[in-house]
Formats: sequence, C-alpha cells, structure tokens
Amino acid sequence: MSDTRVPTRRLGSTELTVSRLGLGLAALGRPAYINLGRQRDLGFDRSVAELKRRCHAMLDAAYARGIRYFDGARSYGMAEDFLGTWLHARNPPTDAVTVGSKWGYAYVGSWLLDAPVHEVKDLSIDTLHRQVAESRALLGDRLQLYQIHSATLESKVLENADVLNELERLRSTGLVIGLTVTGPNQADVIRRALRVSIDGLNPFQVVQATWNLLERSAAAALAEAKARGWGVIVKEALANGRLTDPAGGEHLTALRQEAIAHSTTVDAVALAAALSQPWADVVLSGAVTTEQLQSNVNAVALVRGATDWPEIAESPTTYWARRSALAWQ
Repeated sequence: MSDTRVPTRRLGSTELTVSRLGLGLAALGRPAYINLGRQRDLGFDRSVAELKRRCHAMLDAAYARGIRYFDGARSYGMAEDFLGTWLHARNPPTDAVTVGSKWGYAYVGSWLLDAPVHEVKDLSIDTLHRQVAESRALLGDRLQLYQIHSATLESKVLENADVLNELERLRSTGLVIGLTVTGPNQADVIRRALRVSIDGLNPFQVVQATWNLLERSAAAALAEAKARGWGVIVKEALANGRLTDPAGGEHLTALRQEAIAHSTTVDAVALAAALSQPWADVVLSGAVTTEQLQSNVNAVALVRGATDWPEIAESPTTYWARRSALAWQ
C-alpha cells in the first residue's frame, strides 16, 4: 500500500478547508448508477445494509488517506444518511472534514436496480425548502456547502428570484452556497452564474463541473470562476469509468502508455490530469472499493503541468451523447 496522503487547501476564498481529492458518494448511496463495471465492483448484494457497510468502510479508508472532503446529494439514495451515521459514529473534529451536498433532484428508484426512473429533477423554491431541511436533519451542523444540483440555462433557476433570495438567506446563516453544472453548455451556465446579482450580491462561492481528458470544454469558464475567488470542484474526472483500466477503446492507448511509464494505473493518470489544472481545488473520486481508492490516491504524486497530458478530447456533443447512453446498473 502506498503511503501517499492527500494534501489540503482552502476552497477558493471560502473559509472551508478541503483535500485535493474528495470522495463523492453518488455510487455508494444507491444500488444503481451509470458508472461502468458496477457488477464487477459491487456484486449482487446491493441491500441497504450492505451499501451502508461499504460506504462506511470507504469513508474510513478515505479519511485514513487524508481525504477531508465528502460530497453527497439528496438524490444519491441514502448517501446523506450513510455519511451522517458515519460522522456520528466516528465523530471527527468539526474542522477536520468538510461536507457538501446538493438539492434539486429526488431519488425515486425504490432501491431497485431496474427502476424505470431513478431520480427526478425539480429546482423549485418548494424543493429547496424541503430538501435543505432534509439534508440538515441527516447531516446537522456538519453540512457546510450546499449546491444547486445541475443548474442549466433551460431550468431558469439562475433567474428564479425566490430561489436566489433563499440561497442568499442560507448563506447568511453560515452555509457556503454553490452550484453544479452538467452537459455540453457547462461553460455558459458558469458564466451566467458569475453574473447573478441579488441586491448587488452573488450568493455563489463554489462551482462543481465535469472536466476530464475527454471533456475539457468548461476549462476557461472554470478559470474565470477561480479568478473571481470561487472554489472549483471537479466531478466525473474518470468519465463514469471510461478512463479506467478495465474500460475499452482507443482513447485509452495514450493513457496506458503514461501509466506504464510511471508504474501506475490509468485512473491515476486521468485524475492527475484533473489535479494539475490550476483552477481545480478538489477532484472527486467515485471509488467504491478500497483498491480503487488507493489507485485514485496515487494520482497525487503524478501532478505536473496543466497541459502535459494526452490529447484525447472528444467534442462536447459526442461526449455528452455517450454519457447519456450509459445504462444504470
């Protein structure tokens, strides 16, 4: 086992301290998700008890390796519940971990692998009121960062005065407020969020976006957000499993050569590329096994110049079409 530990830094201009790698709970809080290889990684037992055990074990392993940022959402099944019970049981010092979550989607999959619908989006003020209360009931004062889940231009959430005023009120109570973005128009949404003004104030301090070696289109907008003092969190740095050793495809040839040259794994190379971007504060690991987590942590030792990585990017349209085609499994 490598003795590499994940370093920490300030999240933008907020008062939050985060680790360069964070643990995302999207794949640990519900039985089905769109990551490749879940049958291989999780097996047949996807019961609540088994996923709770696994989630707690992953949180233990992450904490032991220096990971101090944990990322959940209301739509991640029981992720907030699992995280809340782990925090209660382990009781790490208040300033030792930073917890973020999200509102705007509800989990409706009834704990079924083959549910016809797994989550439903609703970015209304009523959903915000309901879900922030639910998140706080499960996470208590540990909840420090609360984000709009997948803000888009089409949703009009960034023009919704009721939502924006409530977010500003929540910020005044001590929560750090952020948004996550997704899809081929991520950059446009980030720039629109940078222009939000509520009586001259912008409630947002953090943005979470997809960036990986296949999808780099948000980079310039993320750099603009960073220059404004926002914290930047990178999600899906492994492209839902497409940038891992078990995945197939010609796009992995250059990454495998890099991995062999450094005696490491494809996922570590891909995560190191994200960590190397000067605007990135946190890069999320979506590991569901301790072996995956250790492999991800090895990325910390590979960080180098932001442009010193294989050019394998797809067009945003192609990338997001392929992502949309991934099956819940």
